[in-house]
Amino acid sequence: MYALKVIQIILAILLVGSILLQQRGSGLGSVFGGEGNVYRSMRGFERLLFASTIVIAILFVISAVLTVFFVKAV
Repeated sequence: MYALKVIQIILAILLVGSILLQQRGSGLGSVFGGEGNVYRSMRGFERLLFASTIVIAILFVISAVLTVFFVKAV
């Protein structure tokens, strides 16, 4: 059950990192001086980052539920 807690900590760190990498209102193009448009679609890395954030969040919730049911209170 120690491994489940470690997995949950790793998922939490990955989730925080993936959320912080997503900057609202500015895409990766703004890093190189590009102007942000009012409406634009996610492409490439931004879409991958968005999808991976959702997957990591789902895995984090599943690990939290498993931790509640399988880890005995000390």
